[in-house]
Amino acid sequence: MVSILDKLANKQGDTTKSASWYKNAISSIGQKISANKLMAQGTLTARPNLGLLNLFFYDPKYKESLPYYDTFPLVLPLEAIKGGFSGLNFHYLPPLLRLRLLENMQRYATSPRLKDARFDVSWARVKNIPMIKPTIKKYLYKHVRSSFLKIDLTQAAIACYLPVQQFQKRPAGSVYNASRSMV
Repeated sequence: MVSILDKLANKQGDTTKSASWYKNAISSIGQKISANKLMAQGTLTARPNLGLLNLFFYDPKYKESLPYYDTFPLVLPLEAIKGGFSGLNFHYLPPLLRLRLLENMQRYATSPRLKDARFDVSWARVKNIPMIKPTIKKYLYKHVRSSFLKIDLTQAAIACYLPVQQFQKRPAGSVYNASRSMV
């Protein structure tokens, strides 16, 4: 079965496209995108895929005290923590800034060929990038509610533009405004 991400990656080819290309490509598939469809069509793993973006369902431990949170995060794991992992949740940035962060992460790619690459990232490597401040989150395995959808680097830019974030307590625009004020 060919997933939504595969279809768009095939259109993309081996070249990096402009932000407007990604917007148009995502809008061309219209309402076909949903978190459940992505999960049903992709490669799922039991643990987060280090060096790659991951989508998964999450129910935060302290959701009552959080001003807002994402229940379907798009995360680049950084490090193991007790009972879970820390990572960059790209959904906390508006799509254009997500793409800029992804481009920034490319300097840590293990290969110039995206097909074979992973991001060799850690907190020590990314902590001085101002754009990551609103994206740093901790995830506990006990609160993960699904397998992890593996997003290869060839599909990462597409995944950044997918409108699948599931913010609770606040609309996406409000979250993006809060994130911009942190950067």
